Amino acid sequence: MTLALTRFWFEFESINNDTPYYLALGCGVTAYSYEDAVHLLDKLVFEGRPISKIKKHIENIDISTLDADHILPNMVRPPNLRGIWYPQGF
Repeated sequence: MTLALTRFWFEFESINNDTPYYLALGCGVTAYSYEDAVHLLDKLVFEGRPISKIKKHIENIDISTLDADHILPNMVRPPNLRGIWYPQGF
């Protein structure tokens, strides 16, 4: 049995500027579940530091609705693979 992957888009609240600058526009994650996506954020993006408060998340994000001038051209990792596909470097 193959587990289905889901694309998520996360936006974070910036309280006392605790959210890293590279997450200002948000973060794209493909994972098996919401919990798996948060686990990937914790492990790969925040590297064990406290995760910034999630302001909004979209499950099954249609990537064509994301910023065509900045987000789409900077998606190096295919969004159909498990992992962080925006921002780059994870």
